Amino acid sequence: MAYLHELLLICSEDEVETVSDALMEVEALSVSVEDADADTDAEHALFGEPGMPAPKAGWQRSVVRALFPTEAEATEAATLILAQDWAADVHVQAIQAVEEQDWVRLTQSQFKPVEITPEFWIVPSWHEAPEQAKQVMQLDPGLAFGTGTHPTTRMCLRWIANNAQPWNRVLDYGCGSGILAIGTALFGAKNIDAVDIDPAAVTATVANAEANKVGAAIRAALPDGASGEYPLVLANILATPLRLLAPLLCAHLAPGASLVLAGILERQEDELKAAYAPWVQLEVSDREDGWILMTASRPAVSSV
Repeated sequence: MAYLHELLLICSEDEVETVSDALMEVEALSVSVEDADADTDAEHALFGEPGMPAPKAGWQRSVVRALFPTEAEATEAATLILAQDWAADVHVQAIQAVEEQDWVRLTQSQFKPVEITPEFWIVPSWHEAPEQAKQVMQLDPGLAFGTGTHPTTRMCLRWIANNAQPWNRVLDYGCGSGILAIGTALFGAKNIDAVDIDPAAVTATVANAEANKVGAAIRAALPDGASGEYPLVLANILATPLRLLAPLLCAHLAPGASLVLAGILERQEDELKAAYAPWVQLEVSDREDGWILMTASRPAVSSV
């Protein structure tokens, strides 16, 4: 039976990127990072969306795992790294033999299709869609894909699936990976503006839209790409920017339009209602794991 050897280093979040780069420089076969406090009371969830880079390089206390062909090479790598001036707080947890296997296949097996509704699923590219799935979004995993994406994203996608209609314009403000824009496109929306302050998000949205064959329906851009009024405005960000964006987002609402906001903790409900009160009346439409989805409708123009 063939074996590889794994070097496990403990380091702080600030050192993860440096340690990982150093391990690749000494020709590690692979490098991965995990929470050193996993499965303890100190474990900290680190969420990242499918199709986007991880939000952080690692956890406050991280384990960096590196594979080497031999024990001697793993030992040499540890010696070289610990000799660096910046590595005073880096420690060796273990050097251990591991059975050689198909690591790509093993990693992929950890990520399963994610149910949004019984008929709407997010499916990694290497998986078959479940038989009951009538609508499928293909997105390969970000850091949190194995947990079913962040609750705020799931709630937004559920709302889209349960309220689907052929919207003729949509604004996804703070689009990230483009997951919400793609969701509306899969349910028939057209002329979707997906905007974000991060150019990497714009690039990811374009790539993910093309992978789902909805690229023609989505225009990804920086925030100045949003213009005019929309029948649907989505924003899955965080409460503080959502409060500041209230005048801007509400200005983009067409008469009778729907506003869908996420990234809000349950305790922040009242402050969001107050921030949007001059324009619309927000209500809680969904709850999950301490997060809430808030929605509102702009009144239609009077027919008088």
